[in-house]
Formats: sequence, structure tokens, C-alpha cells
Amino acid sequence: MMHYATFHHHPMLRLLYALLIVSSIPFSFSEIKNTHILSDSRPMILFERFGFAESGQVDITVKDISWKSRHQKSYLNPSSMGFFLARDSSFPKIMNESEYTQNFCVLSSRHVQTILRFENLAVDSIYNGSVKIGAPDEYSLVFGNCQPEFEVSMYVYTEMYNRFYGEKDFLPAGQTELPKIYFLFFLIYAMFLCAWFYVCKKHRQTMGKIHLIMGALLICKALIMISAHEDKLYVRKTGTPHGWDVAFYIFGFFKGIMLFTVIILIGTGWSFLKPYLQEREKQVLMTVIPLQVLENIAYVIISETGPATKDWMAWNQMFLLIDIVCCCAVFFPIIWSIKSLREASKTDGKAAKNLEKLTLFKQFYIVVVGYLYFTRIVVSAIGALIDYRFEWVIVVSSEVASLGFYMFIFYNFQPLDRNPYLMIDDDEENSAAQILEEDDSFEL
Repeated sequence: MMHYATFHHHPMLRLLYALLIVSSIPFSFSEIKNTHILSDSRPMILFERFGFAESGQVDITVKDISWKSRHQKSYLNPSSMGFFLARDSSFPKIMNESEYTQNFCVLSSRHVQTILRFENLAVDSIYNGSVKIGAPDEYSLVFGNCQPEFEVSMYVYTEMYNRFYGEKDFLPAGQTELPKIYFLFFLIYAMFLCAWFYVCKKHRQTMGKIHLIMGALLICKALIMISAHEDKLYVRKTGTPHGWDVAFYIFGFFKGIMLFTVIILIGTGWSFLKPYLQEREKQVLMTVIPLQVLENIAYVIISETGPATKDWMAWNQMFLLIDIVCCCAVFFPIIWSIKSLREASKTDGKAAKNLEKLTLFKQFYIVVVGYLYFTRIVVSAIGALIDYRFEWVIVVSSEVASLGFYMFIFYNFQPLDRNPYLMIDDDEENSAAQILEEDDSFEL
């Protein structure tokens, strides 16, 4: 007797979780993909998510299909396996439908658009399916296995695209503006870099090693923007990035390490308050740098494999966990510097100068908190809530926040000798001392 596995909540919830991650984190997927599924019994496997315009189309080819049963005497019904498209709004309806339908199979749901089913399944079978999108929306391409007692292996080739003026456009409807946006930010960072070089050259005598690292950070950021621009251009025309994704990952790797290094070094006061690092500050730096290496490895794996891979969710969780740990670690040096400045203000008689530094470091602390919160939490929330046609807003929001953060850091910690000693009189010194004595706003 034909057996269909009951469609339990857990597979659907796992799928919804994967969809949430895909929508909220701007990973760089190509839209022509070759995916190898090996001995997989998951009831539903998410392959891709794509925003379609009115002329959208999905092409899929499946070959080298094989299967094996985890139970003896199990009978395989090939039509219980296949690929379908579904909108995000359809998944709660499918979940509800599964509760009230006996022997429910997701491929038979009225809320999905079936692309193909495995009929007359044979080891050397090749299946081709193609669907034109009638109603523009964001769709998920999913493989449904209504007999999870069978493990399936196969090679899957997919193309998802829109047609404009007779040409294929492999970028989702919400990402068509990204090449222009990335190029605009590349020009902005290129001008930013030129301005930074000018400031460093003009104030060469007061320039420290930290300023060279900050300049290298700007170089990496500009290279990331131009790599992302070229990546999206090639994906738009051909469906694949033609190696520009590798450049994006390499520059992103160095940018991630240098960004956290700059935040930590500024937070410790290195080159500003003292010419050395204490042992505990070195430990923070030596912890964050290897974690950033692991985080970038996880990001590459997530971006290159896609949600159809078994371990994709685990790599996502690792990526998010490492990012949280790094974000928390950078606060310790800033807190230590603020406490050190407060203690020094009570003994060295330089209250006004210490008050100025305390104010700056407190502002730096608040800006770092705001930047990390916005780029990690707010941007993800925007991605989960925004309409698929405005997916480019996620990138703009993140990059505008990053640009504002960089401008704050580079302006406030530029190599300028303000020489506050020459500008402070006794009245100002006494006033600052009183503020430091009475005001506890610098306590964290």
C-alpha cells in the first residue's frame, strides 16, 4: 500500500527558519546553480529564493537520481517526490492544510506550483521542468519528499531569471539596482581614501601606525565595493560571477579583520593614549582575529553552498554566534580605557584634557554600540519585513551606516595635534575637574 509520510510541523518550521535567514542576511548567491544532493531524507529542501517580475521563469534539470530505503519492505512511489514553487505567504496555509488532510503530500497542495514530479523513476532518468511565472512575487524553489524513509541523491541544475526586452536578467527583481549602488559607494570610498591620504601626508609628524591600518581598511572597503559591482553585473548578464565572488570574499576577509582590529586598537587608546598594548588587550585582539578568520570561512561556505546543503543551517548558526562574540569582545577595551581615564583624572592634574578624551571615548562607545546594533539587528529586521522589490534597501541601509561609522572614526581619530595644553586656562581646568568629580555619566 502506498505510504505518504504525514507532513509534520518540524520540516515546515525548519524551512521557514531557512527562509528567514535568506531574506534577512544579504548573501551573494549566483542564479545559475549546480547542486549535489547526497543521501538526503529531508521532507523539504529549500534550493533558492528569487524575486520575479512579470516575465520570470524557472528552468530545472535533474539527473543521476538514486535512492535507498532506510526501512526494509518500503515501497517507493516516484510521484511523491518533486520540485515546486511557493510564495512565503503560502507556507502557513500549507501547514494548516497538512493538519486537516489525510496522507498529505506537499506536492499535491493547492497552494504550491508544481514544476515536476519523478514519474517512472529510473537511475539514468533525466527530468526537465520549466515554469513561467504568471503572478510576480518572491518564490521559493523547494524539493518535496513525501516519503522521507527514502534517502535521495541527485544532481540539480537550476536557472531562475526575469526577461527584460528579450534578454535574461538573472538578478532578482529587488536587486537590479545593486550594480549602480555598489559603484556609487566605490566612488565615495575612493574619494574618502584620497582625502585620508591627504590628511596623513599633511600631518605626517603626528601620524601613527593606527592611521596606516585605517587607510588599509579604506582600501579593502573600496575594493569590496568594486568587486560587488562587477559580481552583480556578471550575475545579471550570465547568471554566474565569473570569479568576482572570489575577489569579494578575499577583500571581505581582510576588511573584517581590519575593521575589528581598528575598533579594538582605538578602544585601547593605542597610538592615542599610550604607545603599547597591555596583556589583556593583546588577548582580546588575539581572540578576535582568529574568530574573524572562522567567521569569514563560514560566510564563504554559506554563500557558495546554499540552503540545499545539509550543514547550511549549522554554518549559519556558527556565523551568527562568532559575530556576536566578536561584537561583544570589542567593548571591553573601550570600557577599560574609559575607566583608566577616570582614574588618571584624579591624580595627574590634567582634568580638562582627560575630560576631552573621556567625552570622545564615551561617544566612540555609543557609536560602536549603535553601529553594531543597526548592522546586525535593524538591517536584518528590514530584510525580513521589506517587500522583495526593494531588497536593495537592505544594502543601502547597511552601507550608509558603515559609511557614517567610518566617517566618525576617521574624523575624530585623524592625525591632528590639537595640543589642548596650550588652549586650556586655569578656570577651564577647575571646571573640568569639578565635572569629573561630580558627573558619573562616564561610568559604564
